[in-house]
Amino acid sequence: MSRKTLIRTLCAFVLGAVPAQATAEAALQVLGKDFTFPNKITPLPSKLSDFQGLEINAFVTTDGVRLSYWEMGAGRPLVFVPGWSANGAQYINVLYLLSQNYHVYVLDPRNQGLSQHVDYGSRIARFSMDLKEFGDHLGLKSAYYVGHSMGSAILWSYIDLFGTTKIRKIAFVDEPISIYSHSDWSEQERLEAGGTTTSPERTVAGFTGMGPINQLVTDMKPFERAQLTDSPYFVNSESFSKAVVHDDPIAMGRVLFNHLINDWRDVVRRKIDIPAALFSGVESNNLPSQRWAASVIPNATLYVYTSAEQGDHFLMFKNPLKFTQDLRSFLER
Repeated sequence: MSRKTLIRTLCAFVLGAVPAQATAEAALQVLGKDFTFPNKITPLPSKLSDFQGLEINAFVTTDGVRLSYWEMGAGRPLVFVPGWSANGAQYINVLYLLSQNYHVYVLDPRNQGLSQHVDYGSRIARFSMDLKEFGDHLGLKSAYYVGHSMGSAILWSYIDLFGTTKIRKIAFVDEPISIYSHSDWSEQERLEAGGTTTSPERTVAGFTGMGPINQLVTDMKPFERAQLTDSPYFVNSESFSKAVVHDDPIAMGRVLFNHLINDWRDVVRRKIDIPAALFSGVESNNLPSQRWAASVIPNATLYVYTSAEQGDHFLMFKNPLKFTQDLRSFLER
């Protein structure tokens, strides 16, 4: 066994020994330092230490992985499931705004954010089991759930495996129903499913920095929109995330192939029997697939953001005031 492997094994053992019911700690204490946001935006706090009540906790899954989660507020539970490579730090504005009405949780998926990095369980099905065990850990009988990007796929898998009995209402933010575009699909089928690639391997390589990424590999619109700095909210949350979270592209990339090849159209069409909302925008190439999903989910609500409203893949982070207002409207209706 190499020295590096030994260290990782010991770390995994120590982390796995943390009791499941560990007491939540103040985010400032866990992170070990304060953070001043680049832009001062009313009504949001200007420093991390001003986010009163923001906590970071953790629990251990049945397969021995320590998962971190961020929480803030009181009231009915509202659980956010981040997308691929995302983490709770990016939800800092959303957490603050929604904590006035709900007890908000953001779960860092395995290999992402502050959660443990492991070389097993890199499947959407296991991620959905992690989500179930998270709900069991919290003792949630009924909660609101919101998935962004791959987080939506995790929720579709959760519904496929465990049903909707513990989900009060659900929202999906801008996730294709099937990222892999099959060779026998018509253009209409591709648009409805949201297919953006015919080569999962090249897409994984591009996303993890191991190969080229361009329009022939996958949809480049999210990459282009992520580079824009015209939203001070987005600049703040991204700056905070980069300051406190140290990403490992190889660890994060382990789930990506499995994520890309899943087709969730049957789940979307047949198994969502609770009030559902979908969020997308005119600056996202996923919009046709979100329109299709809204057309097949009974009584679904579709929110389409304009260019001026930052209607792209990151709309919830770029325009958190509108997003949280729309989400509250949906949840309280």
